[in-house]
Amino acid sequence: MGFSSGERRRETAAPRGRRDVVESVRDIAMSRLQANFVLLFAALIWGSTFTVQQLAMAHIGPMLYTGTRFLLGAFVVLPFAWKQAGRLSRAEGWRLSGVDLLGLLLTGCALFLGALLQQIGIKYTSVANAGFLTALYVPFTPLLALIFLRRAPHWAIWPAAAGCTAGAYILSGGNLTMISAGDLWVLGGSVFWAVHVLLVGAMAQRTGAPFVVAAAQFLVCSALGMAGGAMTEPVSLDILWAALPYIAYAGILSVGLGFTSQVIGQRHTPAPDAAIILSSESVFAVVTGVIFLGEVLGAADLLGCALILSGVLAVELLPLWLNGQRRRKPA
Repeated sequence: MGFSSGERRRETAAPRGRRDVVESVRDIAMSRLQANFVLLFAALIWGSTFTVQQLAMAHIGPMLYTGTRFLLGAFVVLPFAWKQAGRLSRAEGWRLSGVDLLGLLLTGCALFLGALLQQIGIKYTSVANAGFLTALYVPFTPLLALIFLRRAPHWAIWPAAAGCTAGAYILSGGNLTMISAGDLWVLGGSVFWAVHVLLVGAMAQRTGAPFVVAAAQFLVCSALGMAGGAMTEPVSLDILWAALPYIAYAGILSVGLGFTSQVIGQRHTPAPDAAIILSSESVFAVVTGVIFLGEVLGAADLLGCALILSGVLAVELLPLWLNGQRRRKPA
């Protein structure tokens, strides 16, 4: 999980002549295709990490695991953040204010709670359920914006929320009172993922430095996880060594490389395309759970997953599609 830098590539000179125009279009098309593959790679990493997270719980506690993997992720992003901060400082005299630092602290706390609750839940539920229930942060985000920020969401949120609720009901076996403890932990994490999305958007816009925001929130999350793990969970070199492959995969690939890939990919791919590609994270979670953990999904489970995925895509794509239809109408 991450956010777009909002930056767009600018051409330094207009193409001259038909041949240059064709070559320029070909270059853009190749860049777009490559960007789509980069986003698909990010979705694959994030989806497969659900399996890695579940396997890690046999070796390490959820707090310590969350702290160590986000520490590794911070190290991956820090060079980009350092470069971005230096460039902005030299060009614009940029620096972080006290309010910025407080906002980054709160963003890191929301990230920690979302990641921790998800991690606890993964220990007690299937990877498939965790992947799709985590995706509920998409409809949760505009709902929280309505409640706390008084921002009215697009009407598409209501049918999408209904579809997601129906999907969660089916995944629970047709009885929400019998939903597993692991599912409830993951659902709680989804609420904090939604809070995190709102805070990240605000901080990225306020600071104009998305890599700095990313690195800062990862460091805060890491500090909270390792401190909490040291106080409440067994900590030893043997534990860290046994969990090292899972820490490395989730930290370097999921947190560090996954986030960086998303930022790079979304610089060259329109938001509707990016939303579709990144939503495949849930599908990859199911596939890797079936392959590596032997999980079995029945017809009802697949229907529940499909309803949740449809709701997630509706929130992202329906407003964009309707706006596009309005623009095409003649005046």
